[in-house]
Order: sequence, then C-alpha cells, then structure tokens
Amino acid sequence: MERNVTLDFVRGVAILGILLLNITAFGLPKAAYLNPAWYGDITRRDAWTWAILDLLVQVKFLTLFALLFGAGLQMLLARGKRWIQSRLSLLAILGFCHALFLWDGDILLAYALVGLVCWRMVRDAQNVKSLFNTGALLYLMGVGVLLLLGMISGTATNRSWVPDAANLQYEQFWKFTGGVEAISNRADMLSDNLLALGAQYGWQLAGMMLMGAALMRSGWLKGQFSLRHYRQTGALLVAIGMLINLPAIVAQWRLGWDYRWCAFLLQAPRELSAPFQTIGYAALAYGFWPQICGSRLVGAIACVGRMALSNYLLQSLVCTTLFYRFDLFMKFDRFSLLAFVPAVWLVNVLFSVIWLRYWRQGPVEWVWRQLTAHAAGATLSRTSR
Repeated sequence: MERNVTLDFVRGVAILGILLLNITAFGLPKAAYLNPAWYGDITRRDAWTWAILDLLVQVKFLTLFALLFGAGLQMLLARGKRWIQSRLSLLAILGFCHALFLWDGDILLAYALVGLVCWRMVRDAQNVKSLFNTGALLYLMGVGVLLLLGMISGTATNRSWVPDAANLQYEQFWKFTGGVEAISNRADMLSDNLLALGAQYGWQLAGMMLMGAALMRSGWLKGQFSLRHYRQTGALLVAIGMLINLPAIVAQWRLGWDYRWCAFLLQAPRELSAPFQTIGYAALAYGFWPQICGSRLVGAIACVGRMALSNYLLQSLVCTTLFYRFDLFMKFDRFSLLAFVPAVWLVNVLFSVIWLRYWRQGPVEWVWRQLTAHAAGATLSRTSR
C-alpha cells in the first residue's frame, strides 16, 4: 500500500506539537499543566505564554493525534480482528510500562484501551454519517461530564491545583530520586488517570477516534476533496474553535485562575473548541499541500510522522533525562521552557531522517509490528526493517 505522505506530515505535526505543552509537564510540577498560577502568583510573561498556547495548542494536538489514531483503526480493519486486538494490546502494555517506569504523562495506554473498544464500533458502523455523528455525540458527552464535575466540585482550592511547599518538595524529590519511590507515585497517578479516562476523558477520546475513522472512510483524510474545500473548511473551523475558546481564556485570566471556575467549568470551552481547530489544522495541511510538499522541512516532518511512536518515546527519554537527571526541574518558567522545544524537535527530525535512510520503519514500530504478527499468528511478507 502506498503511503499517504500528507497524513504522515499531519501526524508528524501532531507529535511535534504535543511537546509544546508536554514541556511544561516535564519541567514544572503537575499542577502547572493547566494552572499557570500554580504557585499562587503569575508573571505577565507566563500569563501571555499560557494564553497563546491555550488558544492555539492546548488539547489541539492531542486531539489531532486521537483523530489520526481513529483513522488508523479504519485502515487496519482489512487486517482482521486478531491483528487489531494484538496490536492494541501490545500498545497498552507499552503504554503501561512507559507510564510506570519513565513518565507519568503517558497517552499510549489510554489510546490503546479506548481503541480496543472503538475499533468494533468503526467496523460495525453502517455508514460514514452515522460513524461521524456517533463520534460527535460521544465527544459532547465527555464535555458534559466535565461540566457536571465542575458543578459538583467544592469551592476550596485543591492541592493538585495550587500545591503547597511540602507537595512541591516531595514531587521534586521523587522525580530526582527515581527508583521505587518514583514508581509508586507514577502508579498512583496512573490509577487516577485511568479513573478519569473511564469517567470523562475516555468519552472524548472515543469520539475523536470515531470521527477520524469516518473522515478516513469518506476519503477526506485521503485527500480526495478539492483544495478549495480543504482551505475554506480549514479557515472556517480554526476560526470557530478560537471564537469558542477565547472568551474562556479571558475569563480565566480575569478570575485569576480560581479553582472554583477554572479547574473544570472554564476548561469546557477549550475542550469544545478542540475538534474544530484539530480538523481545521488538518484541512489546511491538505489544502496547501501542493505549495508545501516540496519543502525539505515538510519532508522531514513527514519522516517524524512515519516514526510517531518512536519519536513520542524519544521525547520522553530526552526530556526526563534533561529535567530529572540534570537537575533542571522547576528551574525555568513556562515561557523559558519553550526554548527547549526546538532542540528536542531537532533530535526528533534528525533521528527520523537518518533512520529512514536505512530502514522502512522506526525501531519501536518494527518491533511492534513483529510482535503483533507473532501474537496474531500472521506471516509477514517483508520482515526487514
């Protein structure tokens, strides 16, 4: 099967874009990911950094990755039940190990678990319209649960929103120390994340996967629509998403990121805007593909997309080493942390471009494929990298 290079490029953009937010999770306490005033105060520089990233990046690239994951499920249907289940089960094991032994911000386990449910829904969907509408409904249910959590939450500030000095010192201690102490804390966070997945986030994740599968089945993610359609759709959807999210950004700033309103209720507009901007970003890539496809940079980003799993894990390895082994954790503010992003991107790009000169797949992708074939009892016609 001939590769869809545009899809590889969009996947590469998603992997690289995720780091713009994950760098905060690597370099600052867990509370800082959603609350820029996590230490009880905030500089204007940090506030503007948060606002711009919230408008353009926050949730968007994770949502884009979920959309592409769903598109991948649609493409895998031809492989059959055993292949899909083996592939997703192995991804779940990898995600579990990643979350437990390397970094608590793992997304692989969540995507695998939700994918094990969604692939049957994709297979059994009668038509594209019903598949897309079901995805949209599931996503809205997740946003509804988020609003419900906001209404029933108390007014007292939670330590996960504004941690005290003791919590900050302990988080720094176990991240620097590693070992059993770190594994124990990551296990606690993993259990919390799985609870959140089942209660709220999983609905949104499933919704985006179904919408991605629908867009692939319709030919939209294969580039089968006109360039004008992609450009107009992209511009419109990005604008709609920003208009939905912008009032919530202003409100959070005006409220001083108060827990009562900002921990749940004012997160909902961002979540609601994400599918619009996500699909809009993808549409713009397809719409302007003839103009950008000849660029070496675009080709390099497509290589990153071909090795998405390897590059995601590489980001975790590089960033945990930088911040937890070289004593850089909590040494930079939100704005300053962005200076690390281009350097890690360069590592991703160089690794991908050089590796794919010699092999067809990334190292983790190759092992994943071989183990999937073994577990599914399938024979691969080409077993070389």
